[in-house]
Amino acid sequence: MSNERTPLMTSGVCGLAVTACGGKSDATPESGSGTPTVDPRKLNTFFGVMVPTVLSMFSIVLFLRTGFVVGHAGLLQGLLMVIVAYTIISLTILSICAISTNGAIQGGGAYYMISRSLGPEFGGSIGLMFFLAKVCACGEYVLGLVEAILDIFGSDPDSSVSQGVRVLPQGYWYGVLYSSVVLLLCLLVCLVGAKIYSRTSFVILILVTVSLLSIFISSVAVKPRDFVITHKGSGNETLRYNASYTGFSVTTLRNNLGSAYSLDYSTNSVMSFSTVFAVMFTCCTGIMAGANMSGDLKTPSISIPKGTIVAVFYTFAVYVLIFLLVGATCDRTLLIQDYGFLQRISIWSPLVTVGIYCAALSAAMCSMIGASRILHALALDQLFGLPLAPATITSSSGNPWVAVLYTWGLAQCVVFAGQLNAVASLVTVFYLLAYAAVDLACLALEWASAPNFRPTFQLFSWHTCLLGIMSCLVMMFVINPMYSSGSIVLLLLLLLFLHYKSPTSSWGYISQALIFHQVRKYLLMLDVRKDHVKFWRPQILLMVANPRSSCQLILFINQLKKGGLYVLGHVQLGDLDSLPSDPVQQQYNFWLRLVDKLGVKAFVDLTLSLSVRQGTQHLLRITGLGGMKPNTLILGFYDSCTPEDFFLQDSAFCDASMELGSEGEYNFGVDLPSLQAHFPPVRHVESPRWLSPEEYVGIISDAIKMNKNVCVGRYFFQLEGEDKDSKVDGSERTIDVWPLNLLQPGSRDYEDVCSLFLLQMACVLNMSNKWRHARMRIFLNVETESSDQGWVVNEETFRELLKKLRIRASIKIVPWDSVVQHHLQPEEEEAKQALSEDFLSAVNSMLMEHSSQAAVRFLYLPRPSPQRSQNRQYLAQVEAVTNSLGPTLLIHGVTPVTSTDL
Repeated sequence: MSNERTPLMTSGVCGLAVTACGGKSDATPESGSGTPTVDPRKLNTFFGVMVPTVLSMFSIVLFLRTGFVVGHAGLLQGLLMVIVAYTIISLTILSICAISTNGAIQGGGAYYMISRSLGPEFGGSIGLMFFLAKVCACGEYVLGLVEAILDIFGSDPDSSVSQGVRVLPQGYWYGVLYSSVVLLLCLLVCLVGAKIYSRTSFVILILVTVSLLSIFISSVAVKPRDFVITHKGSGNETLRYNASYTGFSVTTLRNNLGSAYSLDYSTNSVMSFSTVFAVMFTCCTGIMAGANMSGDLKTPSISIPKGTIVAVFYTFAVYVLIFLLVGATCDRTLLIQDYGFLQRISIWSPLVTVGIYCAALSAAMCSMIGASRILHALALDQLFGLPLAPATITSSSGNPWVAVLYTWGLAQCVVFAGQLNAVASLVTVFYLLAYAAVDLACLALEWASAPNFRPTFQLFSWHTCLLGIMSCLVMMFVINPMYSSGSIVLLLLLLLFLHYKSPTSSWGYISQALIFHQVRKYLLMLDVRKDHVKFWRPQILLMVANPRSSCQLILFINQLKKGGLYVLGHVQLGDLDSLPSDPVQQQYNFWLRLVDKLGVKAFVDLTLSLSVRQGTQHLLRITGLGGMKPNTLILGFYDSCTPEDFFLQDSAFCDASMELGSEGEYNFGVDLPSLQAHFPPVRHVESPRWLSPEEYVGIISDAIKMNKNVCVGRYFFQLEGEDKDSKVDGSERTIDVWPLNLLQPGSRDYEDVCSLFLLQMACVLNMSNKWRHARMRIFLNVETESSDQGWVVNEETFRELLKKLRIRASIKIVPWDSVVQHHLQPEEEEAKQALSEDFLSAVNSMLMEHSSQAAVRFLYLPRPSPQRSQNRQYLAQVEAVTNSLGPTLLIHGVTPVTSTDL
């Protein structure tokens, strides 16, 4: 990771990797003019991570709420709260360290890590939630600072501290005014940029450290004291409390061990474990202060883990010592009734006052600048469109000043809450949700087992991630079930919005890695030896020469797959030995884009071969994996009719304005003009054909030899209503099924494998969305003038069979004596394929008479002759029978597909 600022992979979303990842470029290559670009990354581990993290975790809790926690919860429960809180954040820190050491981290901190790990939907929604958490935290810290200022300078004569210059009037609106002034000060510092903030924060850390030292020294140097604390009651009466500072005392320590939850004088509500823990957990919301500065760090993958871990250990030790100190030296009344009691017991109170002001001000500035960095990264990724577009603007030094203004405006709304304790629960819930998301991101990366997830930080596992998620969610609902439920609902709404908006990026999708991981396991479990006819479904390989003329057939077969495998196959003619590279690999994006535009649920498999027949054999053998391999080959019909260009008929393919108007649709580098240009124009009648009739029939024979069912579709360019925007439900459609082999009148078997397969395919179509209300008709051809009247029995048997197979269809009896009389009965075996033109014409006329109004027809496809010399004749016969018939699917089934058993 020594050169992490030079990414190995650039983004394809917004141009360069820098723009997509939030902020200026992290690389420092020389430009074409020879002038090196400006590198905004200047902060090291101490100034960029440790200092802001320590100050954020001290914030207002250290000086203003330590006594509140110990006073209400007691020392034991208070220490338990610290341990629980730090356990939760420690689990999250392990996840942060793992993700941050797995690659180059750009601006945006936690949002960047989550979005690049979980994808744009989760990243954008959780990033916005984390931004709101930082905004609320900024407002909370400002309220705490104003509270401390009024405690010293407030003009209220009944204030708990009698010393000080009391010139500031008090009241709700005055509090809002003072908070606004403090926020304005934070705004001015943050507008200058991260550099001045880091310098300011270091000075603040020194002052806070001096204040801490003064507190520890005061516990030894200051003698016991008694105080009278006054507050205004609910009826404007003055309440007085006698409190004591006892110094180190075993009695005081013993009295403070247990809990004593009582009324909080600032909110006039009775405290509980959850409300006190919510306030106490505010000190733990700063663990990502360093991570949020990722865009300004020299080496974020090194600085973030090291600085965060050191800061957490340091602050944990300080909090435990402070809790023990106040629990052993101050009585409970002093702890509960005076938030600023540390000023009373200090050897020199101005030191503590300065520490309080500095810690609160620093935490507010840290939250503001961290929130602005997150918002800036969100705006650069364009996940929320125009509302956040101005937040992409930066100053010449790279400071996102518009994002800072956004943050300041929202924080200004938060200060209207008026009291710190009033917003503590909301802040804590938002942060816990963000921490759970970080743990989820790390858990997903670990479970996906992606080879490129190899963080240099190894002190984590999926157990720690899962435990972190569970602990965050549990504590959310312990603190405030209403806020927790509301935040989760808001998160889900944001997820749905982004999913509907469909932002597509080149960040990578963790869902794809997880799906791959699980699919591989399930494919291994899908044992072909355990296949059963009851659970058979069509798994289709549709061979497509040119989708311009085949789109209607592609759409129709999509309705016929019944949840099975559907693969579009294409053979590119050529010899790899004579080519510099494989031309097939470059075509996949165009075919996948075609699938997207058509809205079909299909895979694409392309191959390079010297002939179409040989390429089709390759695809039949190698397409699919394990138990998911095609069992049915579907071909377009081989005839001389001029195909129509579907791209010129469908507005989705010919209207460029629709492509531009489909906001949020990502085309993976294949726009509409490129798609149109890639597929050649449809073939003209006089154009040379790449496939001979013998080769076409040979493909059918090959598939049957390979035990694959074969379907041949003709005239499907005439079928309408199959596109994804069509509302057709089939109520006006008819499906006609002719289960008898019409080219062999002597065959009267309606229950052979091929006939049953044909019935099954028609039934499957009738179950699909666009054909579910279509009427299915089955035509039985009988010779009524024959001396053998067995057809009556056969009809009853067939009706009983349909009943057993649960196929709902009307049966039509079609006498075809006049057709059969044209059938020749050659004596020689090799002449069996010689059918008279009169017979073929009669069969075609019969089909036209009974099925001319059908939406689609299912016919029996005879098996080709093994003699190659008969191929042209075979094709001519099938063409004559289906001439001018309309959308027709000829089927030859070799697989048993029906079962009458449960």
